[in-house]
Order: sequence, then structure tokens, then C-alpha cells
Amino acid sequence: MTVWDQLVGQGRLVETLQRAVAGDMTHAWLFTGPPGSGRSNAAIAFAAALQCEQDGCGVCHSCHNVAIGSHADVRVTRTEKLSIGVGEVRELVRSSALAPAGRGWQVMIVEDADRLTEQAANALLKAIEEPTIRTVWLLCAPTVEDVLPTIRSRTRLVVLATPSVAEVTDFLVQTDAVPVEVAAYAARASQGHIGRARALARDEDTRSRRREVVGLPTRLTSLGACVHAAADLHDIAKVEADAITTVHDAREKTDLDTAYGVVERGRRPREYSPALRDLEKAQKTRAKRRHLDVVDRGLMDLVSVYRDTISMQVGALSDLVNEEIRPELSSLALSTTPEENLQRIEAIFGAREQMLEFNVPALLALESMMVALKLR
Repeated sequence: MTVWDQLVGQGRLVETLQRAVAGDMTHAWLFTGPPGSGRSNAAIAFAAALQCEQDGCGVCHSCHNVAIGSHADVRVTRTEKLSIGVGEVRELVRSSALAPAGRGWQVMIVEDADRLTEQAANALLKAIEEPTIRTVWLLCAPTVEDVLPTIRSRTRLVVLATPSVAEVTDFLVQTDAVPVEVAAYAARASQGHIGRARALARDEDTRSRRREVVGLPTRLTSLGACVHAAADLHDIAKVEADAITTVHDAREKTDLDTAYGVVERGRRPREYSPALRDLEKAQKTRAKRRHLDVVDRGLMDLVSVYRDTISMQVGALSDLVNEEIRPELSSLALSTTPEENLQRIEAIFGAREQMLEFNVPALLALESMMVALKLR
């Protein structure tokens, strides 16, 4: 399996990147596409192909090292925080000025370029304007509008498509060996998000939590029900976020204790307490972002319910995302109008903006949203 085989439904993109590896190269690239389309996976596959003597065979030492994040000439910057600061970018710029350790390219991947602060983006701009000969920058963002115009004008844009249900289904069956029925459900429910599709295909708890979320709209018959639904969505997201972060946090704490000799010596050196405070602060910030990310995913699941309902109301021939709850969708279609459901979708995106852009507490934003979703 080559490095390109993991890029589901991205045939045209792969052709562009393969031509670049063969010689049609640019010093800075911007990977854009909807959530889950595989922006960072595409950037990492490209980086591996640039280091590989066989243009991305997927099995050699270079490809393996890039995949596990240990290649000396490939640096990946991702953040669990709400933004990437200027200090971190300046360190990247200093590293980018060094010559690569090997004979290939030095590849600088920034997975969350849309989270760069203005100062950080300006610091990065200078490095992109005056690149070193053997350094290439790979920036990832949802859309071109998410990065500064001055940066996007100096990068080569590649746009990832949303994989089709059939493509995601085939990928899950072939790579994860899940039953076709489960794979088809996961492909539909994920709406082209590969990581989400794999989680849904592999884990019954994940599927159960999603079923709870998509079952909320028909319950919104009173103000009390709306308040309870907001709390339920908030708690469902908290459980899933905690499941993701708890093990990681514990491992970081163990690594810190080991580094400062706390385990062996049974006492804490003076330098340990400040380091522990910094770690706990970083973990708290990461937990907040992870929770918001999972809430946001739940909001997109709710949007899919109302889109399916509208499709049924207007007689659209497109497949339903939530085919497994067709009876509930039919009931919702009979008790609402397409115009009302469009307004509900707008309310969901309004809540999303409040949480992600204006830092409104998640539960407060969800309560307001659920009232707007209430059945008349």
C-alpha cells in the first residue's frame, strides 16, 4: 500500500502531488477541504513521498518514519490549543532556515494554519516570502478564507473533495475489515469524515452516542425538554471528549513524573511544581478545545437530521444521511415545514459561531439553540 492509498476519494489531488514529487515543485502549499476530508493526511503523504526514493512507496524506512512522526526532515505542527502563537511560529521559522539532514526536502507541516494568530501569521509570511532552497511549507486549513490573503497568494492551493459514501464504505471494508452494513452506516453518518467514519465503524459506544444526538429533534416539544436536550448534548460530548483525553493526560503526567525522578525518588524537586502547573494548564486548554470539537460534531449531526427532513419534504431523490431513523424523519417532516427547518439549521450554525468565535459557554449556547429548535 503506497502513501497515496490512504487518501480516499482524492484522485485528482494525488495526481497533482505526484507531478510535484516528479519535479513540478512549489516551495509553499495550502491544503484546504471540509472537516475530515484528510487535509493533514494529504500533507503527510506528500511529505513522505518527497523523502521516499520511490516517490511514496509506503513501506520503506523514510515512509515509515514520516508516518510515525520521527523523520528528521519532516516537522509537523499541530495544536490542542485554541490558537498558534507567534513564539511557536518563530521557532518554526528558525528551524526552517536549517539545511535538511538528508538529501531531500525539509518539510514544515502546519496542520492548523487557520488557528494562527495575526502576529504568528505575519511571522510565517516572511519565511514563505523568502524560502530556503530545500525547504517546503505545507499549510492546512478548512478554506482559503481562513488564512491571510498575503499567505494564500504565496502558496499553491490544493483542494480536497468530500469522499463519496461508496468510497468511504469501500475503504472501511478493505482497511478495517468491518461488515459492509456497518461500513455503509458509518460512511453515511460521517458525511465524508474519514476519522469519524472509522470511529463509528469500530466502536459501538460511538455509534450509541450519535444515535442519542440524532434522536434529540423529535423530543423538543417543550421548554423543559429543550433545556434537558441541551444538557444531554453537552454531557454526551463531555463523555466522548474525556474518553479521548484521559489516557493522553495520564501518559503525559507519568512522563513528567519520570523526567523529574518523582517516581524513583519519591519526592518532588523544586522545578517539578512549575512544570506540573504548565502541564495542567495545557491539558485544561486542550480539554476545552476537545469538548468544543465534539460538541461541534454533534451540531453537524443535528444539521444532517434537518437536511434529511427537508429532502423528504421537497421530494429530493438524494440518499438520506440518517436512513436508519427514517420513521422519525417522516414524523418530523409531517409536523414541520421546510422553511422552519431551514431556520433551525441557521440556529445551529448561530450556536456554533457563538461557541467557536465568541467564546460563549457551550451549555448556554446549546440551551438557546435548543429553544430555537423547539417544535411549534
